[in-house]
Amino acid sequence: MADDSGLSGAPLGIAVAVISSFINGSTFALQKKGILRSRDKGCSYLTDVVWCSGTLSMIVGQIGNFLAYNLAPAVIVTPLGALGVLFGAVLASWILEEHLNILGKLGCVICCCGSVVLIIHAPKAAAASRELLEERLSDPVVLTYILLVLVLLVVLIAWAAPAHGATNIMVYVAICSLLGSFTVPSSKGLGLLAPAVFGKGPSDGGALALFLGLLAALAVSVLIQFVFINKALECFSSNIFEAVYYVTFTSTVILASALLFREWTELTLTDSLAMLCGLTTVCVGVILLRISQEAAITWKGKEARPKTD
Repeated sequence: MADDSGLSGAPLGIAVAVISSFINGSTFALQKKGILRSRDKGCSYLTDVVWCSGTLSMIVGQIGNFLAYNLAPAVIVTPLGALGVLFGAVLASWILEEHLNILGKLGCVICCCGSVVLIIHAPKAAAASRELLEERLSDPVVLTYILLVLVLLVVLIAWAAPAHGATNIMVYVAICSLLGSFTVPSSKGLGLLAPAVFGKGPSDGGALALFLGLLAALAVSVLIQFVFINKALECFSSNIFEAVYYVTFTSTVILASALLFREWTELTLTDSLAMLCGLTTVCVGVILLRISQEAAITWKGKEARPKTD
C-alpha cells in the first residue's frame, strides 16, 4: 500500500514531468541542428555549440525525469513525454525549417487532450517501497523479462545495428526503447533505496549493493541510449525518429513498470480504461504530428481533367 507522502508528491511529480518534457523536447531538434552544422563545416558534431546545448538539455531533462519518477507513478510520467514531442515539433519547424501544416497542428491538439486525460485518471501514488522492490526483483516473471530484454539488446547491438541500423530506423528505435526497461525502473529504484543508503540509521550492506547495481544499470543504459540516439539522428529525420521512439519507449517503460512496481493495481477499472484511451490518443496525436512532416495538405479541390475521346 502506498504511503500518504505519495499523495502530496504526485502533483509535484506531474509538474516536474511536464517541465522536463518541454526541456527534453528541445534535445533532438538541437542535436540534429548541430549535426547538420558540423557536416557543413566538415568537423565533428561533438565540438558544435548547438549540439552541446541539445546534450545539456538532455542531461537537465533526465535529471528532471529522475525526480518526477520518484514523486509520481511511471505510468503517468512517461506518457507526458508527448508534450516534449509537441514542443520538439514546434522547435523543429523554427530552427530546422520543417513546416507544421494543419495535420501537424491537429496532432498537437490531440497530444494535449490525451495528456490531460492521463493526468486526470493517473494513480495518485506509486505502490512501491524498498521491500516490494527487493521482493519483485526476485520474481521469476521479472527475471524472465529482464533476461529476454538483455538477449534482444545483444542481438540488436551486435548484429542488427551494424548490418541494418543505417537503413532501418526500427533497429535504433528498438535499442533505445528496450533500454528504457532499465533506465526508468533504475531511476525509481534509486529513489526508493536512497533513504536506507544515505539515512542516519546504521548502514545496510544489502541496500548499498542494490543501490550500486541500479546506479550502474542506469549509467550504462543512458550511455548506450545516448550513442544510438545520435547514430539515428545522423541517418534519419529527427521528426520520424522522435515519433516512433516516443511510442515504443512509452510502451516498453509502462510494461516494465507494470511488471516491477505494479502501479496499475492502484487504478480502478474506469481509470484503467481512461488511461489506455488517453495513451492511445497521445500516440495517435504523435503519429499525426510526424506524418504531417511528409504529407502535403491542401484545401483546394482537384481540377477536373478534360475528357479525351
